[in-house]
Amino acid sequence: METSNTPAGAPPDNNLVWAILCTVLCCLPLGIVAIIKSTKVKELWLQGDHAAAQKAADDAKKYSIWGAAIGLIFVVIYFILVAVGVAAGGF
Repeated sequence: METSNTPAGAPPDNNLVWAILCTVLCCLPLGIVAIIKSTKVKELWLQGDHAAAQKAADDAKKYSIWGAAIGLIFVVIYFILVAVGVAAGGF
């Protein structure tokens, strides 16, 4: 009788690409948290903790989205401030 420690099915998407893009392009602190969460997905899945692996994947996605949103908000605010500065004759 052979036993296998590998769980059935594939682990959830760890969203590592989005976490890295968030870190590099948008918001460094939330991107780092997203990277940490995404790297735990496979380890938790292989340990058999499927619920924790799915939660880590969801958290990585959540932090990546938050980081991208914050980065986008800062870009919009920057362009508004530049436009106001140009309109006021500051540049």
